[in-house]
Amino acid sequence: MVNRLARAQSPYLQQHAANPVDWWEWGQEAFAEARRRGVPVLLSVGYSSCHWCHVMAEESFEDDRTAAVLNEHFVPVKVDREERPDVDAVYMEAVQAATGQGGWPMTVFLTPDGEPFYFGTYFPPEPRHGMPGFRQVLEGVRAAWRDRRDEVGEVAARIVRELSGRQLDYGRAPAPAEAELHAALMELTREYDATYGGFGGAPKFPPSMVLEFLLRHHARTGSEAALQMATDTCEAMARGGIYDQLGGGFARYAVDRTFTVPHFEKMLYDNALLCRVYAHLWRATGSDLARRVALETADFLVGELRTEQGGFASALDADSEIPQGSREVRPTKGGGGAHGEGAYYVWTVDELREVLGEEDAEFAARYYGVTPEGNFEDGASVLRLVDGELASGERIASVRQRLLAARARRPRPGRDDKVVAAWNGLAIAALAEIGAYFDRPDLVAAALDAADLLVRVHMDAQGRLARTSREGVAGDNAGVLEDYADVAEGFLALAGVTGEGVWLEFAGLLLDTVLRHFAGGDGTFYDTADDAEALIRRPQDPTDNAAPSGWTAAAGALLSYAAYTGSAEHRAAAERALGVVGALAARAPRFIGWGLAVAEAALDGPREVAVAGPGDDPATRALHRTALLGTAPGAVVACGEPNSEEFALLRDRPLVDGRPAAYVCRRFACAAPTTEASALAEQVR
Repeated sequence: MVNRLARAQSPYLQQHAANPVDWWEWGQEAFAEARRRGVPVLLSVGYSSCHWCHVMAEESFEDDRTAAVLNEHFVPVKVDREERPDVDAVYMEAVQAATGQGGWPMTVFLTPDGEPFYFGTYFPPEPRHGMPGFRQVLEGVRAAWRDRRDEVGEVAARIVRELSGRQLDYGRAPAPAEAELHAALMELTREYDATYGGFGGAPKFPPSMVLEFLLRHHARTGSEAALQMATDTCEAMARGGIYDQLGGGFARYAVDRTFTVPHFEKMLYDNALLCRVYAHLWRATGSDLARRVALETADFLVGELRTEQGGFASALDADSEIPQGSREVRPTKGGGGAHGEGAYYVWTVDELREVLGEEDAEFAARYYGVTPEGNFEDGASVLRLVDGELASGERIASVRQRLLAARARRPRPGRDDKVVAAWNGLAIAALAEIGAYFDRPDLVAAALDAADLLVRVHMDAQGRLARTSREGVAGDNAGVLEDYADVAEGFLALAGVTGEGVWLEFAGLLLDTVLRHFAGGDGTFYDTADDAEALIRRPQDPTDNAAPSGWTAAAGALLSYAAYTGSAEHRAAAERALGVVGALAARAPRFIGWGLAVAEAALDGPREVAVAGPGDDPATRALHRTALLGTAPGAVVACGEPNSEEFALLRDRPLVDGRPAAYVCRRFACAAPTTEASALAEQVR
């Protein structure tokens, strides 16, 4: 049986195309079918690199008996949460409200009107560890729908009423001032893991946006505590198993407190955010480790996630195939059968000997922390950096290359090759800056290619975005707030690095759409446009989780755009949006990290730097690079010919004594222009 999902654009939906379940995509047709048949909807939400989504699929959705029950008594609907974050958000809110927790796969039972009445995440095929079996759940829901439908309807209606009443109004809260940002730092200090770095316990996620706040706070105030937390956390992650010591790039999170054993999926958004953080750490400290990790992660993005069309794929799977009888690829904890979680990445001592020989295997085992006991039941180990300061030197370089070559012969993890606009915006910003910092024009070129794809494929003449594309074809899913804000962020970074004003124009077009279609009253934002598909409620979430929320990302892009253009409207919108940061700074700083980073930029100005000079003059290039390397939070940089119309910042900015010059302004006050890079460096730190 090949179901409707064979025609879907999403790789995740296509993974379920051969299930015996008669899946529908999300849409009015599925709900009309449920009304016609008088049955409830089973909504199953996941994503392609989700390990437990694969497990539930193998255990339940590939099972003929389970599929028969689903097909007869439900309309099963499959949703890729990365394609439809709005659908995911509104029903995840219901799941969390009802159960106190959430996660994927998400399993929700709906009335034919889309109202939720029973919730869960992963269900095993049979009762296990206090969880009911999935077939048991199906029979219970079926019986309730058949025998107590009025009661089910009342429960569903009550849930929708409660969700609809959860509107946020932080617009009357002022933007955070010095006191709120200091309070956020103090709370982060209390939550900081001084032994292993990061915040909180297991599982431990890379706190990329909080790290950006800490670096900006240090730059603005000189706080050594902020810098120390950022430095130590970055070092712990870079040395841990959460970082791929051979191929570069970070896994989604660590299952332990020590950043040792990862959940092996690699996401575009994590790596885009983290390579930018490490580049900013290098900018602040000169750390060789930070430089190496920033460049390796950027090279991972280009080498592993870049698509033929020039965009960046969403993710690499945690699982990969394990050939029968293989000694080179071994299942890890949680893996087994035809697939193993992390099988591509882990090593046993015997496998090191097979690839490297006895002497180099002993060296590599000591260097990377590979032991006979391993991290998993079968003796496999995650590679960590446990001996030596850096992965440098001829011997370790040779070991690394041989291990990489051997690993390349293993079955590779699956790749979700859909292009998500928001996450590509984050990658564009990171690659543009890292290319400029480290004289890597190839990385800037990769950022430009991705930006060109977004303009050509995702963006229309009215400034509206499609959220996803695949193989150069845009999907039907409308962009959400994070798409507009993160793509604008990427375009603004490109404008600063390349000196091409067209990227500022594109960012302005997107931000005008944000103000027109996503803004609520008094500084609030919604995740979906005012003309988007109506769901049981209009999603609205200001908190930063795996990536910046659309709300805080919009605040940051609006602030930078205002600094470039002098637009009072965009500046006022950014400041109103930051009210939510002031409200959450002291009590939940880990979940408003990007908002705190934007607030640091607002308090600092942000500084506006105009570099006026011929593009082919080495002095212009030296001033431009110095401006980009400035640590002033959120500083914007415009570089071009004197009095150029490309940027408002360059108007009335002549050469000084016939030499290229830099002009630095802050809060409507400008310093004297300088022609010396050393003097400029003092003005942008």
